[in-house]
Amino acid sequence: MKTTKAKMTRTTTKPAAPESRLAMVRRARRINRELAEVYPYAHPELDFRNPFELLVATVLSAQTTDLRVNQTTPALFAAYPTPEDMAAADPERVEELIRPTGFFRAKTRSLIGLSTAIRDNFGGEVPGRLDDLVTLPGVGRKTANVVLGNAFGVPGITVDTHFGRLVRRWKWTDREDPEKVEADVAAIFPKSEWTMLSHRVVFHGRRVCHSRKPACGACPIAPLCPSYGEGETDPEKAKKLLKYELGGYPGQRLSPPPDYPGEPAPPLGAE
Repeated sequence: MKTTKAKMTRTTTKPAAPESRLAMVRRARRINRELAEVYPYAHPELDFRNPFELLVATVLSAQTTDLRVNQTTPALFAAYPTPEDMAAADPERVEELIRPTGFFRAKTRSLIGLSTAIRDNFGGEVPGRLDDLVTLPGVGRKTANVVLGNAFGVPGITVDTHFGRLVRRWKWTDREDPEKVEADVAAIFPKSEWTMLSHRVVFHGRRVCHSRKPACGACPIAPLCPSYGEGETDPEKAKKLLKYELGGYPGQRLSPPPDYPGEPAPPLGAE
């Protein structure tokens, strides 16, 4: 009996060429332009009226939500409106006021420490230079850039967990260290874009490109994202994952800017 062997044919798919540096930069800048159209009202989501309040709120925002900070700071600022007041504060009283933000003992040490340094070393005024800000207790580059960009108009890139997650998903960098991420992204964009870029990326991370369940199917920049498909791609299911104003819910600020399209966040205890 004759046996025949089926003739096997192998088809090979030529792997896609790696994205060039120029192509990546062009894609990154287009993402920024697209996000500017989606979030023309992007802003810091901490309530503040002056550089000291922004500095304190940013320190408190570690390991908690901006909403929780915004619900906590009115009583804190009413009790200690200036660095001099905070420097002379009773630590136990400060701990009591900021307890809802978590890690309240360490944060109290930072708040009293940075207030004392501002009083003693900077004439009671929050300094407007990065090199000075990072000398304050509890203040690193991320906090310093938040203050510089939003209280002093000095461009800075804020690398928080949302920012780092998204720029790695978008292949702008593959590094984890925040300072190296900051340097990589700074090399892609003109300095004038740094502060607003930071707001747009963080807005997108909080509203659409979540850590565990990114809403890929509802993402306005999906065609530009090399990580599309890591999250829910069904448009209807993805839409249900949207947060804050994109999902029809209040934002994190109690005193949002006039052009913000959402509603103010609920007061403490009413989330």
